[in-house]
This record gives sequence, structure tokens and C-alpha cells, in this order.
Amino acid sequence: MEVLIAKQEKLSRYQNDSRRVSQFSRVSRVPRGGRVQRILEHGSKPSISEKKENGYSGSSGARTKLSSKKRKNTQESESPCGQRAPKKRRNASNKERHFEDDWFDNVFEEDEETMFLLKAKERKRTRNLDRVMTEVNSEDATEKINEVRNAKVCPASKDGYSAKSTKDTATDPLKCHQCMKKRTVVPCTNCNQKMYCVQCIKQWYPHLKELEISELCPYCRGNCNCNACLHSSGMIKLQTLKRDISNGEKIQHLQYLLYSLLPHLKQICEEQTGEIQIEANIQGKSYSEIEVPQALCHENERVFCDHCATSITDLHRSCPECSYELCLSCCQEIRKGSLTSRADVKFQYINRGYDYIHGRYPLPKSSLSKSLKEHHESFTKWCYNDDGRVICAPKEIGGCGKCVLELKRILPQEWISNLEAKAGDIWERFSTQQRIFKRKCSGMSKKMLRRAASRVDSDDNYLYCPALRDNILKEEKLFHFRQCWTSGEPVIVRDALEQAPGLSWEPMVIWRALCENVDSEIRSKMSEVKAIDCLAGCEVEISTRQFFKGYTEGRRYVNFWPEMLKLKDWPPSDKFEDLLPRHCDEFISALPFSEYTDPRAGILNVAVKLPSGVLKPDLGPKTYIGYGIAEELGRGDSVTKLHCDMSDAVNILTHTEEVVLSHEQHSAIARLKEIHRSQDHQERLDRESLKCQADQLVEGNNEEQEVSDIKDTSAFPSETYGKPEISSETELAALWSLSTEEEAAGALWDIFRREDVPKLEAYLRNHSKEFRHTYCSPVEEVVHPIHDQSFYLTSEHKMKLKEEFGVEPWTFEQRLGEAVFIPAGCPHQVRNLKSCTKVAVDFVSPENVHECLRLTEEFRQLPINHKAREDKLEIKKMIIYAVDQAVKDLEGLLSTPTQRSTLESYPNLGS
Repeated sequence: MEVLIAKQEKLSRYQNDSRRVSQFSRVSRVPRGGRVQRILEHGSKPSISEKKENGYSGSSGARTKLSSKKRKNTQESESPCGQRAPKKRRNASNKERHFEDDWFDNVFEEDEETMFLLKAKERKRTRNLDRVMTEVNSEDATEKINEVRNAKVCPASKDGYSAKSTKDTATDPLKCHQCMKKRTVVPCTNCNQKMYCVQCIKQWYPHLKELEISELCPYCRGNCNCNACLHSSGMIKLQTLKRDISNGEKIQHLQYLLYSLLPHLKQICEEQTGEIQIEANIQGKSYSEIEVPQALCHENERVFCDHCATSITDLHRSCPECSYELCLSCCQEIRKGSLTSRADVKFQYINRGYDYIHGRYPLPKSSLSKSLKEHHESFTKWCYNDDGRVICAPKEIGGCGKCVLELKRILPQEWISNLEAKAGDIWERFSTQQRIFKRKCSGMSKKMLRRAASRVDSDDNYLYCPALRDNILKEEKLFHFRQCWTSGEPVIVRDALEQAPGLSWEPMVIWRALCENVDSEIRSKMSEVKAIDCLAGCEVEISTRQFFKGYTEGRRYVNFWPEMLKLKDWPPSDKFEDLLPRHCDEFISALPFSEYTDPRAGILNVAVKLPSGVLKPDLGPKTYIGYGIAEELGRGDSVTKLHCDMSDAVNILTHTEEVVLSHEQHSAIARLKEIHRSQDHQERLDRESLKCQADQLVEGNNEEQEVSDIKDTSAFPSETYGKPEISSETELAALWSLSTEEEAAGALWDIFRREDVPKLEAYLRNHSKEFRHTYCSPVEEVVHPIHDQSFYLTSEHKMKLKEEFGVEPWTFEQRLGEAVFIPAGCPHQVRNLKSCTKVAVDFVSPENVHECLRLTEEFRQLPINHKAREDKLEIKKMIIYAVDQAVKDLEGLLSTPTQRSTLESYPNLGS
């Protein structure tokens, strides 16, 4: 007892000394890690001897270190378990350590009883800080987390010293992995390394509880969105395991690829053989004697036809004088006299201001009459000789008009014909199994189908809609997918994101990944974005922060009409993998049917077969971020207008945010819709009257009518004149009535069948003036109803389309996490029902190569300045290299008897 009293007196004496020392400096401890931290604060003015002793000089109490060199903190680290880390040896030059350091050293070197009393106080302070965790979790969960944290933060090695070295500042046990700050943390028992503070868990991982993080942290889950992890690629290693396939499966897939592409390769070869035969006739030689000279073209260079902008893969004709280059298709059309004009077409839409866009005034009749007078085209005749020689293009369209075009090649001579022969020989080995490709797979259960149409006497009203958790074999799902895909039907895959690690697709997380840890030039570009105003149909500049604020809260014009903005292909798809490497990996890991869709290594993706060194088309991934509301506005909706992609595509809805409109805004929308309808009706009447009296109109009368149209406001209501009233509860109830399914959905899709395209085009041409495009002006001209991307069919137009032509699209809602597969050649449109973030990637499947070729031919007929004209896909080049790669892979797999025998183990994989 006397010994204990003596120890307490000794401790009291030390504490009194500590109080006297604190007049100059105060010492505080961080209780959790037992780490002693010195915080110097200016107290009473020290004496000259004290200044010299502490290594400071100067007047007025200013603390200026004598040494100008920077030094690392060499404080001792003490474990709460009663052990301390070994001190660093101090040298003679290290005079900057304060006298309180020595005092603490003496205290820590006393006997164990004194240390026990000191640690008892520290443990009490630790328990007080742990109360924060009690407010968040239940008592049992908190106790478990505290036990884990105490065990992890205070690990002791066998020799009694702390397992954490004082040098290891990067793995500070109290530092949050997300924000790198010292806070109340939840350690992970799985990796025994990462810790996340309570604040970061609430802000960045709201879907995870602290107990879940203690068992498996975001880093271990593969969905950590800290700055370092967001800029790290290759973190998703587990997902690559599901893409591993056996040699037998590879053989079957490559066999199917060869079966699908060989007919197209033969067609390309026949086209080139025919052109060489024409050249042989021109030169008066036999076919075998023709030597086609090599064109000056590098591997990383694309060559396009100067007339139709189609990609040139190998043989073409070139002018020796002006280097004008012409594809073989154009050469054939010139000889047949069927070459069409590619004249410029000007799409001019006048911005008539805010009032017109919102329905205030109808379009002046003089503007309506202009579109009836224009577009008389003339085309200069292109000369050719009877023997097949083609003269260079006339000067009016870019050539010299005098030299004979010479036949040139890009690839080695006869390489394509030799490839066709080799591929044909390999296919002969599988000739007995050709019948398996036409075998139909087994039936689908009802739960794997979704009704999307109600066509009479049609068996394609239901779409294949499997879920990842369906208890069927992967091969069976692939069979069903291939059956629907070959028929040109869309496919919907539910819960696609479940097979990914779960990285957040919150817009602010994406923005943080773009703005942090990148160079200043990119950061400055990301501070503002060019968004598309869906009402005016033009680009507007807006700060990125304001755009994403509107994404979650909504934006509106001064008249309460919703302002719909969207970002297309942001960040640019050619930089997506560089700027967002983790999100790129996350998206690829979520892609269903990766044999087709994997943009890096899909064995059935024809687009990935291009060798290194050859320029590849930009197929994505692409991000589409846009606002949206459930109610169809009819004007200014957040939509992707009707269009048709040259290749296949898969689109995954990765994030949604619902924006709730106020009662006041719903009332304003209903009133403005009436104003819009009045404007549409008045312009339709004016257009019909002009059509009947076109020959009688005089320019002077047109000018007078324009003035009278602007002044006469009684014919169309506006905010000032004739405000329409809302039929109280009935109309408001209709505005508010939304089904449960519609509330859960994020986007509404309309996909048209390929066989309905001619009727769809006819309807759009007949009703083109009823649609509005840029600046809400009526569509002035239709070059191609689908490729112009000027139309969005509202529910009213879809009803009229079915009444007049009997055409109905597949219409369905896309929910969060669902992947929508769109076959090439199927026109489609999308409307956002919520604020949505969608990520898409294009691919080329063997089943739809014929559609890619048809669309390439269709695009080359468009005018010169049409936005859809350029051949960005280069499908013929893909076919050639895909066959070449398949031949090489099959030769390697079939080189040994063991590998050849694996083919018999998978007899149905090619079906």
C-alpha cells in the first residue's frame, strides 16, 4: 500500500511539472492510436536561455527555427497495449527537439505501474469517442466494430513492440482510405489494411452499413470510389474468370464465326476479281498477268472514297494527277450510268426567340412558303470509256476531269483471294456439322419474356428478357439470345449490374473522377460542359456543377416549363478508358453475353479482330447523361430522336434520379400544352392554305400577311392573351396518375422492326411538317426520314402510325441495371422518364454483318454534308481481318489430336 501511495505521489509530481511546462507548449495525445502529438502554442514570453535551449531565435516571442533544413517527424509512437516503439537515435545536429520531449521520455521509462495509470486515462478518453459509433449502429454491431478496431489499430508483435512502424505513414491505422484524414474509422477484417471513416461511409457508400464494411470494405468489394482507385485500371480481376472458355468452346465459336463471314468474304473477293478482269481487258492482258501497283498508304491511315466517303479496304482507282480516289462501287455505278449526286443540302433553322419556342406566335406564312420553292439539283456528267476506263471526276466535284484513273491496291496482292481459299479449306473440315447452325433451341419460360407489342397475327410481340440470376445454364441463355438475335429482335437483360463489383455511377462520383488527379488542362475543360437543350435542339454552355445540380433537383424556364438538358458522349468515348478507367472496367464486367459484347476480347465480336497498328473505329463505351420526367411533354422532352445505328449496340441504365414536379409546375405545364397545340393548329391551317393558293400568292401580300400574323394574337392563346383554364381535378388527376411500373422505370424505348422501315419512312415523309426540330421550327426538309435524326414519335404519332400503316414498334421500359440490346438496322428512339445515366457500347455480331453492309451502302447515298454519311465502321475491313484471325486461331487449336478431339465434346455450341 505504501508503495502504491508513493507511485501516486510521483505521478502527481510529474503532472504538476507538466502544467508548468504547458505555459510555453501544450501536449495532446491522439488516444486511439496511442500516438503522442505535440502542438506548439505561443504562451508566455520565453527567456533567452529557454530560446537557446529550444533552438529558436528572434524577438517578440517569434518562433524562427535556427535550422533551415526540413526534417521528418521522428516522434515516438506508443501502443495503447502498454508497449512503445523504439526511439530513433538523435544526432548532435538535431537540436530542434523541445525540452518536453525529454520529460516525456523520462515518464515513459518509469516502472510499469506508472504507465498503467497513464494508460487507464487514455482508455477512458477512447471510450468517450466511441459513443459516435453507438449513435449509428446497434449496440451489438458497435461492440463488434470496436473490438475489430481495437484489435487492428493496436496490433502487438511477438517481441512486445507495435507491429506498425513509425516510418509507415502511408498505412496510418487511423487514416481513412477514402479521404486520407484521421477520423473515427471502421476497419476491414478481410484485408486487415483498409479503413473507412463514418463520414465517408455516409456520403459515398450510403447503401452499405458499417458492420458490412467491417466485414468486407469497399476496396475488397472492388467498388471503392476514392481518388486513387477511380484512376486505377485492371482492378477487376475476378471478372475475367467468367470469360475463360475451353478450347472446345473456342473451336465452336470460331467455326460459327467462319460460317457467318465466309459468304461476305467471297462477295468482296468477287468484286475485286471483277475489277482486275476489267483492268486486264483495258491493258489487253490475261488476268494472271496483271500486277496492281501498291498505293502509298500507312497502316494507321484511313482511305475514303472522295465521292461517297465509303472506306476503301484494298482495291480502288486513283488519279495520277490530282490523287482523287474512287471506290469500286462508284466505278461500277459510273459504268452503269447510275451514279447519283452527292450535292450539299443546307439545313437552316432560324432562331425566332423565346416566345416562339414556347408557343407564343405561329410561324409567319412567308417562312412557310420558302420551303416549297427550293432544292433544284443539277449534276455534272461523269465521263467513262466503253472499255471500262474511268476518267477523273470533273473539277466541279473535286477532280481534274482529264486523267484516267489507275487501279491501286492497299493490301498485298492476291492476299484476300488466298485467304478465301484457306478459309474454304478449313470450313470443309466442318462441312458435316453445318446443319447444327440451323437447329432451334428449346422453348423459353414465360418469366423470361416481356410483352412489348400487341400486333395482330404476329409471334414476335414478346421479347427475350432473361435475368442473370435465372437458374439456367449459360450455354442455354446464349442459345436463346442467338435465336432472337438472328431474327432481328431486341433483347433485354435484367439485373446486368449485379455481376459487376458495384462501383457508384453517381454523377458526382464521375465528375470527381474526371476533375481530380488529372492535369490542369483537362480539369479546366471539365469545369464546363456543352449540353443539348432538348427544347431548342441546340448546344448551351453550362457549368458542370450546375448541370449535375439540375440532374438531381431539376431545372425550369421562367414560365415553369421543365428545362431538359442532356450530355451525349461525355466524356468523349475515345478518352473514356483513359479518364474513367475504373468505370470502364466496371461497365465491361457488367456486359451480358460477353462473347458478343466485350470490346476488348469478345470471341464473336467482329469489331475486335482488327490487328494492332490498324486504326480501329470508335465503338465506345459512351456515356449519355440526361434529365427526364415521367410525363410526356410533347415538346422539349428529354429524348434521343429516331435513328438507326450502323452496328449492334448494348445500352445499360446505370443510374437514375427522380425529379418531383410541384403542383404549380404541373398546372403550368398543362396550360402551356394548350398554347403549343394552338400554335401547331394555326401553322397547320396556314400551311394548307398556302398549298392550295401557291400560284396566286404575291410577294407583297406575303409581307403584309407576315405583319398581320404577328399582331393578331386572338387566334392563339399565350401567357398574356386568352389563358386556357384547367378542368380542375380531372385533368390534374390525369397528370399525376402514374403506374407503379412507370415510376420504377428510367427510360422508355421504341424499337421498330426492320421489315417495317419502308412504311415508317413513308409515314414520316407524309407528316414531316407536324414535327419540330431545331429552335422548335417545323421540319423544313427530309433527306432521309431516319438518318436525319429529326423526328421523335410521341404517343399520338405512334397511334396514327398504327392506324394508317399498321406499324407498331416494340415499346418497353428500361429499369435500373437493365441492358438493352439493339440489333443493327432497327430504328429506335428513347425518352427519359427520370434523370438517367446510360452507358452504351457498339459491337458487330456475325448474325448482323449483312445489315451493316446494307446500311453502309445506304449511308453512302446521303449528301456530302450529311452527319451520318461517313463510313466510320469500315465493315469490309472488319470482315477480312476477322476471317484471317479465325483461320489462324483454328489452325492453332486444331494442330494436335488432343485439341481436335475437344470438338466432339461440344456438338451443340455452334447452334
